[in-house]
Amino acid sequence: MTALSSTIAAPQAAAATPDFPAIKARQKATWSSGDYAVVGTTLQIVGETLCEAADLRAGETVLDVAAGNGNATLAAARRWCEVTSTDYVPALLERGRERAAAERLHGIEFREADVEALPFDDGRFDAVLSTFGCMFAPNPQRTAAEMLRVCRPGGRIAMANWTPEGFIGQVFKTVGKHVPPPAGVSSPAMWGTRDRIVALFGSESTGIATNTRQFMFRYRSAEHMLEVFRSYYGPILKAFAALDADGQAALAADLVAQMHRFDKGDDRGLVVASDYLEVVITRR
Repeated sequence: MTALSSTIAAPQAAAATPDFPAIKARQKATWSSGDYAVVGTTLQIVGETLCEAADLRAGETVLDVAAGNGNATLAAARRWCEVTSTDYVPALLERGRERAAAERLHGIEFREADVEALPFDDGRFDAVLSTFGCMFAPNPQRTAAEMLRVCRPGGRIAMANWTPEGFIGQVFKTVGKHVPPPAGVSSPAMWGTRDRIVALFGSESTGIATNTRQFMFRYRSAEHMLEVFRSYYGPILKAFAALDADGQAALAADLVAQMHRFDKGDDRGLVVASDYLEVVITRR
């Protein structure tokens, strides 16, 4: 392309500003569908590992953002922290309450809140956590700014985010081929790259530690995993609902094939390895 043609094409290529309120409303409906807790409880080990990486200490104030059914919340409470668990889907907070009650965990406040508009004072928390949660907020800059704002100077922001090339990152890509994502919104899996983390948090941090880890999804078979995700995991449930019968069959075939590609189970049940980026940021 010549310099002239590039100049002419530029206005047409300019992306419109995303309609964040509309996108957020659709996302909230998506995460309210199904029952994410059925999938979420299998990820509990990630919350435990993240709390160790963040070096949480008894008595610290901890905020879990986009907490879902409370994996990081419960892990922090087990370490005798004072925890505030937030999500914008009340049903997911209720799952967290049920789990906390069953385990007789104390020092947890469950509160409906949006990570992009947190109802807390500046510097309120010693640590801010997120396990596969904040990465789905549609406005990354706003999300990072709010997490930084409510974390005290010298505190930690710790996250677990799916990577683009890992299994779940590739699920996003596969689903996007069948049901296009909202225009102008970057893939959530970009939160699973160090470059994105540095770009969002680097100027307000004194250190960023990242470590690539693997979570193992364990199911009876690829078909069993698809059935669970299609029934309970909001983004997959909604993707299938948006397609006709032929489209659903095509998406199912692609997802099952992808599960087989990542399978390490050696024909003894499905064991799908999915990379995620563990992040610990020290607030300036």
